[in-house]
Amino acid sequence: MFGVDLHTHTYISDGTLSPEQLVQAALDLKIHTLALTDHDTMDGLSRAQIYAQDCAQDQDIQIISGVEISSQWSRPNTQKSYGVHIVALNMQNQAPMQTMLEQQKKVRAERAQAICALLEKCISFDIYPEVLAQVEGQPDRVTRTHIAKALVEKKIVSRPQQAFDRFLKEGKKAFVKFDGLGLKETIEVIHASGGFAVLAHPTRYDLSATNIRYLVELFAELGGDAVELPPNIEPASTRQMVDKMIEQLGLAVSIGSDFHGDNMPWIKLGNIPRVKEGQVGIWERFR
Repeated sequence: MFGVDLHTHTYISDGTLSPEQLVQAALDLKIHTLALTDHDTMDGLSRAQIYAQDCAQDQDIQIISGVEISSQWSRPNTQKSYGVHIVALNMQNQAPMQTMLEQQKKVRAERAQAICALLEKCISFDIYPEVLAQVEGQPDRVTRTHIAKALVEKKIVSRPQQAFDRFLKEGKKAFVKFDGLGLKETIEVIHASGGFAVLAHPTRYDLSATNIRYLVELFAELGGDAVELPPNIEPASTRQMVDKMIEQLGLAVSIGSDFHGDNMPWIKLGNIPRVKEGQVGIWERFR
């Protein structure tokens, strides 16, 4: 256990723990630097910070401001755009970020309704009310994970992954692209907020090795600060490829479990990859 986890989620987006429960779980694991990085929202941050202040007692834990932003990028020689997640960390002025996130929430809410409308054509009933019930009636919190869970509860599918495979992932009948902010604009907003831009899980976008390299190079060219190291379950060759790009481009590294809770029990809080000699952790630059 290294004591740093810079990529976690709560039920404010698609996790299962409350912000308070997440902090308590981190305290139990002796994690001293924790970033709450819910999807396109920072609504759980103050709750996590208050709980840490009130309940840490003799344990020190630093709650880092964070958010995982749905963004997109493309190559000049193709019309296709690709989704990418950028984690913003340690923002000193949250005003620019909050302004952008309000627009992202609007896009998320509209996307959820569009997905459910397409699903209705496939399953012959409107599942949107069941989806909304999972997020306390707040449509801007809906993710595809919530929709998949509703499909499981209505016995349309037997498990969440089946919902993605049949309906929700790219190429399926109920897929709707998240029309998020462009990569350049995302990095600019993070920097305007006094934060660091981290390319999240670079090898998990179903991209070819060529496109992964292009994405990392573009991210660095646009001023990105750090790349999240691949989890330990990925092949050694994948880690070697990412390590090489980080070194060549002079980027820092970030480490995070991408913890969600009971809906992804194979991902454990605090289970992060090892930082190799010579790599600079982005957390070393936090104020």
